[in-house]
Amino acid sequence: MFKRRDKQPLSQVAKEFFYPRGGIVRATRYVLHRMRRLPDSPHRVARGVFAGSLVGFLPLPGLQFLAAWGAARAVRGNVLAALLGTFNTNPLTTPFFAVMAMSLGHWIMGVEAPLSAKAIGHAFGRAGDDLWRNIKAPFTHDVAQWDGLIQFWHDIYVPYFVGALIPGVILSAIAYYLTIPLVSAYQKARAAKAHERAEKRGKLRKALAEATERLKRKTERPDAEGPGEP
Repeated sequence: MFKRRDKQPLSQVAKEFFYPRGGIVRATRYVLHRMRRLPDSPHRVARGVFAGSLVGFLPLPGLQFLAAWGAARAVRGNVLAALLGTFNTNPLTTPFFAVMAMSLGHWIMGVEAPLSAKAIGHAFGRAGDDLWRNIKAPFTHDVAQWDGLIQFWHDIYVPYFVGALIPGVILSAIAYYLTIPLVSAYQKARAAKAHERAEKRGKLRKALAEATERLKRKTERPDAEGPGEP
């Protein structure tokens, strides 16, 4: 029932993953629109945005929604706002942020490993080979290897996590303070419109009731006067 009538080719699916059909700006506007319409207090929505935005900056592949849910519960924020907040990054901007975060992490931790595209690709390749070898090891004669994974952990993942944490907290705090007035203003405007519509419906019901009463009196008046004398 909910499947597409015309199945998309894999190339189109991959293209829309990196760049949505309506554009990144339109997708961002949709997420912001959904956040403003959340039925919760502005402060709870803002706390959820903070939690989800921070998780979105961190390297947690496949675990972002779960981490956002846990972070939102920890700060008593809106869970749906946290899930929407994880969309603060996209496949086009993430590589640039990742290099910046790893550079900052290397500087903070004093790591001297190179950060060229070749070095990063080599670290990912070694980690992937070790991971695949270790998955097959229980079923084959291969011996588990950890050197590539350990190098990836120390040179790539931990510096990335540490380097993303500081700008992530700063940017998420900015999102928190921007969300409160935006959601508050939207909710006030929406409440005013709802009140205006309620008043219009009340006036319309009152007018209909008065018209019905007048019509009822007109139809009952001849019967009340009775037949005239000859």
